[in-house]
Amino acid sequence: MVFKKMLSAFGVGGPSVDTVLTNPNTRPGLTLDGQVNLVGGDAEAAIEQVVIGLVTRVEVEGHDTEYAGTMEFHRMAVSGALQLAPKQQLSIPFQLPVPWETPITDVYGQRLHGMTMGLRTELAIARAVDKSDLDQVAVHPLPVHERILEAFQRLGFRFKHADLERGHIRGVQQTLPFYQEIEFFASPQYANTIREVELTFVTSQRGVEVILECDKRGGFLSAGHDAFGRYQVSHTDADRVDWAQVVDGWLRETTSRYGSLRSQYGPSHGHSRGHGMGGMVAGAALGVAGGMIAGEMIEDAFEGDFGGDFGGDE
Repeated sequence: MVFKKMLSAFGVGGPSVDTVLTNPNTRPGLTLDGQVNLVGGDAEAAIEQVVIGLVTRVEVEGHDTEYAGTMEFHRMAVSGALQLAPKQQLSIPFQLPVPWETPITDVYGQRLHGMTMGLRTELAIARAVDKSDLDQVAVHPLPVHERILEAFQRLGFRFKHADLERGHIRGVQQTLPFYQEIEFFASPQYANTIREVELTFVTSQRGVEVILECDKRGGFLSAGHDAFGRYQVSHTDADRVDWAQVVDGWLRETTSRYGSLRSQYGPSHGHSRGHGMGGMVAGAALGVAGGMIAGEMIEDAFEGDFGGDFGGDE
């Protein structure tokens, strides 16, 4: 499937940029291949640089406020300075590595409700305002991600929502400035203990660190609280174990070991979306920084293009 969108970058008579992805579907650790096609305008243009970058929507919170911004989290120059003659056609091939920690946007061919992802192409021209082209990208799970998500469904959990939270999880080695939370409503067999579960994957070439946040129900003499668990799995484990049994064990261990886990990670500040990992999140940089840009660029550009959402949008 090819996404092709011509953008007149610099007004009438100016150069145009058209980015074509060979395939907009990818997975963490793989690549996005394609080409940037430039067409010269009515006059010669001095192109300073052509850059592509992955962008997504990230939630930011602090000081009792919460907002969402569009963040570019991975970029690569595909061309340096060049001269583009009038009406000249130039094609620049690229192969963009997809970071291992790139969040999942699509499961079973359906968009995860709450997720957006795009490839932005920037064309910088001397003495002119930079312009960009944007193409939708779908990031599918790796086999071990897929088995764990399937296990939650087999155990009766219902998908609720997914988003990206700016910050780092304490004690977890992250390369990106955010982490993904995939939220589920508890299944009937866990409903007496858990209201909801938030699942986070922090993926590397070696394997996946799985972080669970369980919103525990209060008892007769105790208030409800969040319980955290961290588990390491290898990519080679994908087809070696009964994942429903493994995930069930994680959930039971996480909810029963609340005291020791809480003391390790610090107190939780709540369980609602936006508070996320609570005390596990350390040193989150707040404000418009680190690649955050204003506006709803991705959502506006992609509106109506996503199709169905995995699990519905209950």
